[in-house]
Amino acid sequence: MNYFNYFTEIEERFQQRRGSLLLLSTLDWALIETWREAGIPLEAALRGIDAAFDKYEARQKRGRMRRINGLAWCAQAVMQAVEELREASAGTASGSAESRAPGFEHERVAAHLEAAAAALDATAIAPEACAATAARLRELGGEVRTAPPESAATHYLEALERTLTVLEEKLFATLTAAAPEDLLVALKEHAARELAPYRSRMGAVQLRQVEHQFVQKQLLVHYGLPRLSLFYMSQQ
Repeated sequence: MNYFNYFTEIEERFQQRRGSLLLLSTLDWALIETWREAGIPLEAALRGIDAAFDKYEARQKRGRMRRINGLAWCAQAVMQAVEELREASAGTASGSAESRAPGFEHERVAAHLEAAAAALDATAIAPEACAATAARLRELGGEVRTAPPESAATHYLEALERTLTVLEEKLFATLTAAAPEDLLVALKEHAARELAPYRSRMGAVQLRQVEHQFVQKQLLVHYGLPRLSLFYMSQQ
C-alpha cells in the first residue's frame, strides 16, 4: 500500500462501513494524523475500523444503538489491531521494492508548495516567519520541478514530507506564540467538547495528541492558512 494513500484509504473505509459519505470532521483528521505520526500501519487502521463496525453491527441487532458519527469510535479497535499485527509479525522481516507514487507528479507537488507559499505571503499573522516559510516552500518547489523523473519514487517524496513536517512544526510554534491567549483557550475548550464523547475509547496519551492536532488545525483554519504536508495536496 502506497505511503501516500494513508488518509484517503482510511476515509474511504470509514465511509464505506458507515454506509454514507459523511465528511470526516477536524477531529477525525487529527486522529488519523496521530495514527500516522505514531507509525500505525494502514493495515491496522483499516482492520480496526472493520472490527469496530463488526462489533457495532452485532450489538445493533440486539437493540437500538446510536449511529457512529466519528472515527474516534474506532480508536480502541485500531489499537487492538496494532497489537495483533505486531504479534503476528514477530520474528519476521520483509523487504519492499521501490515504488512510485501515482498522483504525486512533480508539477502537482510544486504547484501545491507554491500555492501554500502564496497563502502564507498573504497572511497578517507572524508576517516575518510566514514570509520565511513561503520562501523555503518556493525553493523546494523549484527543486521539485528540476528533479530527475526517477525522483518521483516514494522515498524521495517521503524525504520531502519530512522537510514539510519540520516547516509545519516551526510554523505552528510561531503561530501559537503570536496568537491571543483567549483564542488558544477557546480552541482548547472546543477540542475538549469534541473529544468528550470519545474519552472512554482513547488512552490519555492519544487524547493529548489528538487535542494538540485539533488545536493546530483549528489555528490554521482561523488564520486561513494551509497545511503544508503532501497528505493535504489537492487531488483535483
